[in-house]
Order: sequence, then C-alpha cells, then structure tokens
Amino acid sequence: MKTVNIMLCCGAGMSSGFLAQKTRKAAKKRGIGGSIEARSESEISQYLDSIDILLLGPHYASFKEEMTEQAKPFNVTVDVIPQDIYGMLDGDGLLDFALAKLEA
Repeated sequence: MKTVNIMLCCGAGMSSGFLAQKTRKAAKKRGIGGSIEARSESEISQYLDSIDILLLGPHYASFKEEMTEQAKPFNVTVDVIPQDIYGMLDGDGLLDFALAKLEA
C-alpha cells in the first residue's frame, strides 16, 4: 500500500478541513494510506518532520517561498493548491495534484 502524508494550510483550517476530508475519502478508495490533515498557518512548523507535502490554499500563495524555506530541511515539497481544486473541494483532484508533485 502506498502511503502519503499531506498537510493542507489555510487561515483557520476550515475550508481546507473540508477539502482534507474529501481527499481522505479519495485516498481510501484508491488504497492509499497515510494522513491528510488541515492546519492553520501558525501550526505548520510543528508538523514538518512528519509530512511529505505541504499544500497551501490559493490565498496563501504569497507564503510559498517562506514555507518552502522552512520545509527544506525536512525534504517536504511545498506548493499552492490550484484555485479550481480548492474552490470545488475536489478531493480526487487534490490527491492527483499531490501525488504528481511528489513524483516530479
């Protein structure tokens, strides 16, 4: 079974929480283990040692460079969730996006 640990980041973790829930369901259907969680920006540093990829809400795109620097020592990939995936709360789309970024 493939495993992946994904962290979603937005302001309060609310909208990304719904997206994380849908992404967990998509991963379960595909037999992918690991964790898919949503946290607020202020909590991210506590989790960098236990995730594979950090995905920022589109409204946090300006933090990508800063977060990438923070995540570098932990070999964590950082990217911004595409607006269409975020807006539609597309769990399958987000899982595809994350897996593609990890394979790149």
